[in-house]
Amino acid sequence: MKWNEIRKQYPNKYILVEALKAYSCDKKRYIEDMTVVSCFEGTKKAWEEYKKIKHDSPSREFYIFHTSKETIEVVEQAFTGVRGAI
Repeated sequence: MKWNEIRKQYPNKYILVEALKAYSCDKKRYIEDMTVVSCFEGTKKAWEEYKKIKHDSPSREFYIFHTSKETIEVVEQAFTGVRGAI
């Protein structure tokens, strides 16, 4: 689905989506096609579901957006933290 279709189908909701077709350019991620995984009234439940599904499928690309936004933007950032050994 395209973002404008999702906005019409799920007005004023938080949407957990999976990117099906996406590409990167100039440190931004552009999502050309996505599918709705779940929709929520608030952020707490949306983040709980995101963490669960991302844990189960770490290689898949998931995002949470609010449908009040006319456009979506994902800025890519390199991880600069410290990772410890277990």
